[in-house]
Amino acid sequence: MAKGFLYLAAVLDWHSRYGLSWQLSSTLDVGFRLLALRDALRVDPAPYIFHSDQDSRFT
Repeated sequence: MAKGFLYLAAVLDWHSRYGLSWQLSSTLDVGFRLLALRDALRVDPAPYIFHSDQDSRFT
């Protein structure tokens, strides 16, 4: 990408350190974050805890 930023939304399993899903976007809209979450829930449909780092850009 010549100019601008790319934003990463990643969902990780902290126990196994396995990446369940990720999405990249050139904007901070909510859509790519929801796609990452939905993809992760397909891999592990019943997580015990879902913790967001609650980055200030996403709140």
